[in-house]
Amino acid sequence: MRTTPSMTTAPHAQVAAPSPRAWALLLLLGTIWGGSFLFIALALRGWPPFTLVAFRVLLGALSLWGFILWRGLPLPRLSLRLLGTWAVMGLLNNAIPFSLIVWGQTQIESGLASILNAMTAVFGVLLAALLLSDERMSGAKLVGTLLGLIGVAVIIGTQSLGQLDPRQLGQWAVLGATLSYALATVWGRVALKGQMPLFNAAGMLAGSALIMIPLALLVDGAPNISPPLEAVLALLALGIGATALAYLLYFRIMAEAGAANTMLVTLIVPPFAVLLGWLVLGETLSLDDLAGFALIAAGLLVIDGRVLGALRAAI
Repeated sequence: MRTTPSMTTAPHAQVAAPSPRAWALLLLLGTIWGGSFLFIALALRGWPPFTLVAFRVLLGALSLWGFILWRGLPLPRLSLRLLGTWAVMGLLNNAIPFSLIVWGQTQIESGLASILNAMTAVFGVLLAALLLSDERMSGAKLVGTLLGLIGVAVIIGTQSLGQLDPRQLGQWAVLGATLSYALATVWGRVALKGQMPLFNAAGMLAGSALIMIPLALLVDGAPNISPPLEAVLALLALGIGATALAYLLYFRIMAEAGAANTMLVTLIVPPFAVLLGWLVLGETLSLDDLAGFALIAAGLLVIDGRVLGALRAAI
């Protein structure tokens, strides 16, 4: 999954519900991003983490730039500042979080990784309040953030917070990815203002490919040229579907339904990922994992504000 816009709508603000078309696109995007955790688990059977991420961002970049050229869209004026901004975004929004999530999934279930990934929006709200002068930490945002953090504590287990076994490290790796996504959201809002989102996505994927390819060759060595077919298909689905196509859907939803409604995909992704992990990989999650997701989801709904608004109106 990639970063989700932080919710900046105040609890009393009225945000129109998504249209039926927008809901259909949201469900499609949630399904694709939910499936990305399954695709990672399957693709790991063919390549180690850094190589897998390098292939993913390369496929995503080639697909998006191919789409741009096919549509005949006018290219932006390139400058060292823009290229540097894309490189930083590629690092924060792709190279670091993709690598942490993929490595994390070598230690934990794909469904659990998707649940922890939902903290992206929570950390986005927190970092925006800390780093952006026009983002204030309202009461609802504070409550939502605390609910999300409590949810993480329930999943990891307070009695295990000091342990560093592989499973705990896998969970912390995914949480580290969500922090990187949140930093990318804040950085992108400041540095990429005025740029067409599609070019930003293609540019940052190209930047992350330039970072990941030499890193993968250095750490993993030459890539496996005879992986199992399921790994190849999963990689294609991950790079083209869950990266390039997902970005196109994401920006379409943003244009049609706005950032507030687009954040709802954060709640859609984990159920699909958990279901696919159970059906295909035979994964099962503990009650603590599911309770933690319920708390994180509650935090996101509080941050969104519409549920609280409806309750106030009913009272």
